[in-house]
Amino acid sequence: MAKAGSTGPPPSTLPDTVLSHLFSQEELMNNSELVQSYRQQIGNVVNQANLQLFWNMYNSRRDLDINRPGTVPNAKTLRCPVMLVVGDNAPAEDGVVDCNSKLDPTTTTFLKMADSGGLPQVTQPGKLTEAFKYFLQGMGYIAYLKDRRLSGGAVPSASMTRLARSRTASLTSASSVDGSRPQACTHSESSEGLGQVNHTMEVSC
Repeated sequence: MAKAGSTGPPPSTLPDTVLSHLFSQEELMNNSELVQSYRQQIGNVVNQANLQLFWNMYNSRRDLDINRPGTVPNAKTLRCPVMLVVGDNAPAEDGVVDCNSKLDPTTTTFLKMADSGGLPQVTQPGKLTEAFKYFLQGMGYIAYLKDRRLSGGAVPSASMTRLARSRTASLTSASSVDGSRPQACTHSESSEGLGQVNHTMEVSC
């Protein structure tokens, strides 16, 4: 997202400035219950001095200085699996698309959520949770959780169990995918390192 002035907006306009980074112009114009709730929280509950300090720090953040491997010599990039999520109507959409272009395509999943604004984790938590579950499965993990109502047993914490079998990268089962997905590779829990799976894609759900 573009940075504002280094000194930040006047205190009277700070809540509206923050809202414009959370919601699209369409969402702000519709003034939904969610927008009204955030406006009330930001304007009346949050300490305005702290909010101003946070805003100043946000605008003084440094660029990550990363590039997609192979595009420049000795390119620096994130080496861990990355899942980028953005609403198709979010104010941060361009920034997330740009970030995706600088990451390693073999370790990056790009999820663009349809009919979603700036806060898909609030407006469409079910879809996001499902996509995140498949992202974790693609890394070789699975969440284990018993339903107390069905089994009568205790509900353990959401511990993650590594699967000593083929990695599944199965986001396609939850959403439409552009292009074909390469074969997953297998790995051993005890001795072999995690093999890379080329699962970069843009998913709309």
